[in-house]
Amino acid sequence: MRRAVTDERGGSVGAGTGYTVVMAGSSDELSAGRRTRRIVYVDAQGRQTLEAAEAVRGEIVEHDAHGRPARRTKFFLERHELPWLPVSEPAFLLWVLVGLFAVWLVIGFVLIT
Repeated sequence: MRRAVTDERGGSVGAGTGYTVVMAGSSDELSAGRRTRRIVYVDAQGRQTLEAAEAVRGEIVEHDAHGRPARRTKFFLERHELPWLPVSEPAFLLWVLVGLFAVWLVIGFVLIT
């Protein structure tokens, strides 16, 4: 028969010993509505901007009810042209798609005949 082990105050001690006790906050602290956001956008010249459409990189930080960062999201957008590609990348990818479709049609035709 197992006996419950208690500490000097009568509280239960067991599987959680050695770990920090986590206290849940009030229900309004736990809701996502209490989080605040700090958004920083940076344009192509490296200056901070308020326009999301001009941003090429940035960071979104959500803070919990106590002001501690709860979630951090960094983003960046880069546009690189491939020097060996004579057309734009979307046009190249469209032609790759057309080529794969043609190969699929040829394989289908060969399998039917």
